[in-house]
This record gives sequence, structure tokens and C-alpha cells, in this order.
Amino acid sequence: MKLCSMRLILLCSFVLLNNAVQAHSLQNKLYDTGEAIPKPRIMRGFVEMQHARGVPDVPFIDEAGKTQTLKQHQGKLVLVNLWATWCAPCLREIPELQHLKQEYQGKNIAIVPISIDEEPKDVRPFLTQHNFSDYQTWFDPTQNIEQIIPANVVPATYFFDAKGNLVGFVRGYLDWGDKDVIPYLDKLITKYGQ
Repeated sequence: MKLCSMRLILLCSFVLLNNAVQAHSLQNKLYDTGEAIPKPRIMRGFVEMQHARGVPDVPFIDEAGKTQTLKQHQGKLVLVNLWATWCAPCLREIPELQHLKQEYQGKNIAIVPISIDEEPKDVRPFLTQHNFSDYQTWFDPTQNIEQIIPANVVPATYFFDAKGNLVGFVRGYLDWGDKDVIPYLDKLITKYGQ
């Protein structure tokens, strides 16, 4: 009985410490983002934060096994899309995000898909099976993303300004192919991608 109680205490302590670390990073207000950009109906689930939040620079891995960080995209608006192979709505977003990535090639935005699958080796066969051979993704098998943002909902998309600060998010599926998305993203790039 004592061993069970001790494990419970240790588990509760770990959860509280983890939540405190997350709360700290999300409460790190750096600047007032000013007046929110008026949203089209399709973006109603998007939250433009009133204050930009500083976040730690954590490592991810790419398909070649090399370490990558969001910091390498500083100077651009960064759209991070969390997804997983077991997520049906994520499968619907992939072609839309792939199209956006092509549409914004060479512009002041980086679109970074991050798979939260525990087994990165299973991701490429999944993408190939669904005819997404050209879709490049990063992996986060150790859940480093949890140091920056919650990863308990997928798909989820988070936006970071040109200095790497969290400025907005949408949790759940979004129709990225809607005609009103690109004009809205253009405004976000103008506001945060400098």
C-alpha cells in the first residue's frame, strides 16, 4: 500500500510540475498584439492572442533524422500544424496545407507540419499510401511540443510571429482551401511576418 501511495504522490508531483512549466511558457506575455484582424467566417475558430507569448526553442526531427527547430524560420510568420496518422480530420487537411505551401512558396510564411505519432517510421508509408509523397513533415516522438503548446488535440495549428513568439491558434479541423483563408493569411503575414 505504501509503494502505491508513493507512486501516486510522485505521479501527481510530475503532473503538477509539467503543468507549471507549460503555464509559465504560455503566460510569458511579451507584447500587446494590438487590434485583432477581422476574421472571415471560415476562421471563426482561430484565436488571435491579445499578447504574444515567448516560447522555448525545442528540437524536432525531420525525415532524414536531422534536428530541426522553429527558430530556423525566424523572420517569417510560422504556421505549425500538429497532426497524426490516426487522425481522420488531419488527413483532410494535408492536401489543403500542401496546396497552401505551394501557393506561398518564396513568401514570408513557413508552413511546418509536425507529426506527433510515436513511431516516425510509420509516417512516410502512411503518406505514400494516401498519395502525399511530396508532403514533408517533422516528427515529435518525445512530445517536445508540449513545452511550447498543448498537443492534446489534433489537428491543431499554431501561429508564431517573425521572432518565434506564439500569436494565435486554431484547434481542430479548418478548411484551409476556403477562398477566404489566403486573404486572411496575407493579413497575418503583414502583421506578424516582419
